[in-house]
Amino acid sequence: MATRTALNIVQEYYQCFNNKDWNGMLALVDDSIRHEPNEGEVRIGKLLFKEFLHKLDTSYEEKLSDIVFFTEPSGKRIAAEFTVNGAYKKGDNGLPEAHGQTYNLQAGAFLEVANDKIIRITTYYNLSKWLVMVSE
Repeated sequence: MATRTALNIVQEYYQCFNNKDWNGMLALVDDSIRHEPNEGEVRIGKLLFKEFLHKLDTSYEEKLSDIVFFTEPSGKRIAAEFTVNGAYKKGDNGLPEAHGQTYNLQAGAFLEVANDKIIRITTYYNLSKWLVMVSE
């Protein structure tokens, strides 16, 4: 059996995201996953990450396209750039009302892998631009 690389693991993680395979995503992250969202508090641990995924599934319908992966020489850290193609299904605290508004937004993420598990996910996107798109 071939050894999976950090890149393989991250690619599988995003494939699970696009398939809405939340359990598959959870299987790829470490129990002490550090999730650093674009806005808000850092989440540490699989339970908080699972709660985040539930909220994501409830409030948003998203697919990622044009995904490009970048690795550094050790192969343990991966960057991903992608387009988020989404619909805003249910309002989120402090955000505009949701009524199915659609959006296409460039985003990026930095992931770190150790012992065949994702141990950190840091995500970036232009929140101001997203707010304009869902407020129209």
